[in-house]
Amino acid sequence: MILKGFGASGLQLPVIGQGTWRMGESARGAGEEIRALRLGIDLGMTHIDTAEMYGSGSTEELVGRATAGIRHKVFLTSKVLPSNASRAGVVRACERSLKRLGTDYLDLYLLHWWGRHPIGETMGALEELVAAGKVRMIGVSNLDAAELEQARRALTRERIVCNQVCYHLNARGIEWGLVRDCALQGIAVVGYSPFGSGDFPAAGSRPWRALESIARRHGRTPRQVALNFLTRGAGLFSIPKAATPEHVRENAASVGWELTPEDVALIDEFFPPPSAETPLAMI
Repeated sequence: MILKGFGASGLQLPVIGQGTWRMGESARGAGEEIRALRLGIDLGMTHIDTAEMYGSGSTEELVGRATAGIRHKVFLTSKVLPSNASRAGVVRACERSLKRLGTDYLDLYLLHWWGRHPIGETMGALEELVAAGKVRMIGVSNLDAAELEQARRALTRERIVCNQVCYHLNARGIEWGLVRDCALQGIAVVGYSPFGSGDFPAAGSRPWRALESIARRHGRTPRQVALNFLTRGAGLFSIPKAATPEHVRENAASVGWELTPEDVALIDEFFPPPSAETPLAMI
């Protein structure tokens, strides 16, 4: 798996990680999901992302089972709900997540999205968790440029290392300014739902045929073309979910090769970049 610098954190992380939304919601599929996560780790996709919201905690429990005995190999991220993001609430939420995950620390802890609690309280609590050794690094999710700046200015000791946002071929709004702003601040951009959560082009459609033509030239698949495109920038990472071994292997082989300028131009033709500032997409 290809590694790149994770913002100004000083770490090298895999370009492709593993998302876990909608995993752990059925006991019947848990075994295959755990095998998929472990295979991903073996293939170098050691950044695993989860959240207390996912499955109302059941997803964190599944991730805990998948990483039991190999926690040291994993860069583990979780997120606090905005409704729990008061100063005391963040700490309590983190403690619950740690228990479900079966670990005594998180590598990265994020505010899931902007909420009603003052951002100064939330960021102050995140700094407290770092000081207590329960969290190594902090970040945010689903924050636009103005919100990100408010969160950054609320910090007194730590720095935001990443902003996790929705980013797929039909949601390229972050390219207008947010990606640049994050790069200037040394903040990594971690794209979630890179296949659009049901919005990926249908097989046989003109956009799909464009991706397929690129894929054939490189001996890849249309989804691999999409992931390669979405992580082509220096500060861009992605965390696709894969609940089966075949999808895990497909995701892992999405990087380590380069799209040509002609490939990029064709993608831009069928999935145009933003021509103006747009509201941040969220799923």
